[in-house]
Amino acid sequence: MQPKEHIDVLDPALPITPQVTRHLRERIIRNDLKAGNRISETEIARAYEVSRQPVREAFIKLAEQGLLAVLPQRGTVVTRINWTDVLDARFLREAIEADFVTILAARSEPALIIDLREQIAAQRAVDPQDYQRFNALDETFHRTLAEAAGKAGAWRLLEGLKAQMDRVRFLALAQFPMNRLIDQHEAVVEGIAGGDHDTAVRAIRLHLREILSDLPAIQAANPDAFALPEGGIPDPLNVPLPGTPSEGPKT
Repeated sequence: MQPKEHIDVLDPALPITPQVTRHLRERIIRNDLKAGNRISETEIARAYEVSRQPVREAFIKLAEQGLLAVLPQRGTVVTRINWTDVLDARFLREAIEADFVTILAARSEPALIIDLREQIAAQRAVDPQDYQRFNALDETFHRTLAEAAGKAGAWRLLEGLKAQMDRVRFLALAQFPMNRLIDQHEAVVEGIAGGDHDTAVRAIRLHLREILSDLPAIQAANPDAFALPEGGIPDPLNVPLPGTPSEGPKT
């Protein structure tokens, strides 16, 4: 880490620990702090010009999210991406976000539709190489769905569970076109706008299942970022949507 590179992100008027936690989390998700690398409590404290106590507390929170680990004789390191955690987080997100859009399609509130369409326009305006900006807008889109459905608390719970999935999503931006994701967002919004529960739910399910087919290619392009599970890489594909027949596992 380059000393004092990130001091300006901290607001001294706000609690320090949550800020350090959030910023380190974002840097791990963006792969600025790379999987397998050691991370020093002392160096982080020096770089942010804070005491070691808030950094220690941030490390504990990030370890609880599976982003950091304490290893014998190595100290604290950035974890490699865990396949099981990614697949579990995706499963939970699909189940929960399908309920978000079910609620929203039943209401079809004009102000929300305007907001979501403006968000999509902002997504389309992002430079294709500006992964950080797009990732932030993507996060805002999904959080908006949760808050509009009156489920902000559920989203906060998801935030603590989806860290590994977020890392994969960021890596995916370098390999797959943003427009594909934006088109999927648009399909969700149009389903909500039309009060069409089935279309909205199917669209969000398809959107959150995209990662299943992308994951092997992302792992192949970033092998050092992933921890290979015992027994080899699982086959995450062919999870049928409700109402569609299963084709069985791919060979």
